[in-house]
Amino acid sequence: MNDLRSSQWYGGSDRNTYLHRAWMRRGFPSHAFDGRPHIAIANTASDLSPCNSHLDEVAESVKQGVYEAGGIPLNLPVPSLGETQVRPTAMLWRNMAAMAIEELLRANPVDGVVLLGGCDKTIPALLMGAASVDIPAIVVPGGPMLNGYFRGEAMGCGTDVWKLSEEVRAGRLSEKLFLKSEGSMIRSRGHCNTMGTASTMASMAEALGTTIPGLAGTPAPDSRLLETAHETGRLAVEMVAGGRRLSDIITRESFHNAIVTLAAIGGSTNAVVHLLAIAGRLGIELTLDDFDRIGAGVPLLVNLQPAGKYLMEDLFRAGGLLAVLQQVKDLLDPTAITVTGKPFVSYLEDQEVWDADVITPRNRPLQEDAGIAILRGNLAPNGAIIKPAAASPELMQHRGKAVVFDSIEDFHARIDDPDLDVDVTSVLVLRGCGPKGYPGMPEVSNMPLPKKMLQAGVRDMVRVCDGRMSGTAYGTVVLHVSPEAAAGGLLALVENGDEIVLDVEGRRLELNVPDEVLRERHVNAATVTGFAAPVRGWERLYVDHVLGADTGADLDFLVGSSGPDVARESH
Repeated sequence: MNDLRSSQWYGGSDRNTYLHRAWMRRGFPSHAFDGRPHIAIANTASDLSPCNSHLDEVAESVKQGVYEAGGIPLNLPVPSLGETQVRPTAMLWRNMAAMAIEELLRANPVDGVVLLGGCDKTIPALLMGAASVDIPAIVVPGGPMLNGYFRGEAMGCGTDVWKLSEEVRAGRLSEKLFLKSEGSMIRSRGHCNTMGTASTMASMAEALGTTIPGLAGTPAPDSRLLETAHETGRLAVEMVAGGRRLSDIITRESFHNAIVTLAAIGGSTNAVVHLLAIAGRLGIELTLDDFDRIGAGVPLLVNLQPAGKYLMEDLFRAGGLLAVLQQVKDLLDPTAITVTGKPFVSYLEDQEVWDADVITPRNRPLQEDAGIAILRGNLAPNGAIIKPAAASPELMQHRGKAVVFDSIEDFHARIDDPDLDVDVTSVLVLRGCGPKGYPGMPEVSNMPLPKKMLQAGVRDMVRVCDGRMSGTAYGTVVLHVSPEAAAGGLLALVENGDEIVLDVEGRRLELNVPDEVLRERHVNAATVTGFAAPVRGWERLYVDHVLGADTGADLDFLVGSSGPDVARESH
């Protein structure tokens, strides 16, 4: 009992331990306090987070596993962020959710935690919060939804929305048919079935070693999700007994494996900002350059939307994430372990691919070099990123004149103006969308193309933005430009007609304007338009303390950890 963190609350015979035990005796037997580990189930279930709405059922399976292993399970509702529902953007609230999770875990008598997440920001927030407390922790991803079908073809949520909406704007699909597809897209519970951010972050959680190997990508309605959730509950108790904390599992070597995985699956660019933030909580030095260095040369093996044609249910039946990584095992770090205490690579033995069209052979990849590319130059001295797997090859080296939008509202007001001075070679520039500028860094970087370009048959153009884009999105999009416009970045000084140079192979993003002209513009610069700076509440705290995208967009005072100890009593 004395070795358990919860014994600080329940062990003893004084007034305070009496209070702690007595108020928990609402069905708990006396032996609940006799040295059994208390396992929190950090549960992001919410009817307002549709992708996570089934996690209460998953939590019940975790509870049974905890009980079976001799532990005491405790449901702990934590903030939930519905990516499709929360305004102005769920990213504004990721750090708040992480802070709440951290403080709730530290403040309560728990010895370990099972983290239940699904929608884009929930797994990152859970891992950030748990990392800052550093108690034994294990993740159960909620899983993707089943394939939906429209007009006889599989429909990828997110990716096909972007495609179909552009066809409507181009006049090639009726609004009636477009709206009819709405009822076909979401077939079951679970998060996006494309290789969007939710699927990517579930894969990152597994690659980091924080799930039972083989769990990521299990569809939400699949009974094996509940089976593994039960096993996870048992393992959480074992982790407490073995003293395996999150910092023992997530190491620099784990991030190496996550970056290889990100390239091989064609994962979301959002993983970059989330992995940087998680590393920051653990005090692990991870930089944008690590993504380029480690991801360079890693082939794209997963033929999923938005980079390919299949969906997550197909990846699962084809062998899943472990079958993918078996093919690039030599690129992984063999020393990184998982929540089981065993090396991650040990779970790749005997993994087979059952559909080579979904998981392509390494000697015939979808793309030879699929790692996230880090761009630098005067327009992004701290870095910007592009996802080659989702871009058009012919646009990877490009020069074009800027068409500038000062805010997303400005963009929506003018993008379909028939008099907009734009052609196929133009570079669309959207600013005021970074962590400070929006605030919260929304998923608007994959700007819809000008209507007159769509009507002319154009389906991709170079776009540059200091915001993010959905993991389900595609196109030649340069994003996470840092410093952002609202933080003094050169993006704030770009004017219509300026030449922008994109050279992905050379890792360059340049504004081709003489320095003396830029100096003059800087002197005369007006504030980038958009929302006024917030005056109170979380938004004020966020804007005052948020860091740049190049380091993970965490709050400056949340980087690092405070550990699990609470010195003072409550009474």
